[in-house]
Amino acid sequence: MQVILMEKLANLGNLGDVVKVKDGYARNFLIPHGKAKRATEANLKAFETRRADLEKAQADLLVKAQERGAKLDGLMLQITQKAGVDGRLFGSVTNYDIVAALQKQGFEVERAQVRMPAGPLKQVGDHDIAVALHTDVVVHIKISVLGEI
Repeated sequence: MQVILMEKLANLGNLGDVVKVKDGYARNFLIPHGKAKRATEANLKAFETRRADLEKAQADLLVKAQERGAKLDGLMLQITQKAGVDGRLFGSVTNYDIVAALQKQGFEVERAQVRMPAGPLKQVGDHDIAVALHTDVVVHIKISVLGEI
């Protein structure tokens, strides 16, 4: 299915690009979330009339994300979990725990923005985590997992 992207999407394209995606991806995710519209003649004309407004809105979102990223970059966050003698956690530290700890510090981050490529943290120690505030703004924070017996 051909769609017009209404915002920049990682690994897909920029604002205004007409891309071909699988039908289910377009119907179930892109179109309902307002990230894309079907690439019809009427939608292409409507997009071209609104292009300047959409580009300005995207630029504003990028600036806000960069400001938030400057405050968040390099942050050291401590999370305490129950752990065994060998340093392995009973359970794990997930993106939900990281978001809760960031909210206590006054940072608004969604769970989907926390990137944990190795999965949940299951060891005591320091771990580097990426937070994607925007497709162009990715900041790195350090999570220090402390064990309590």
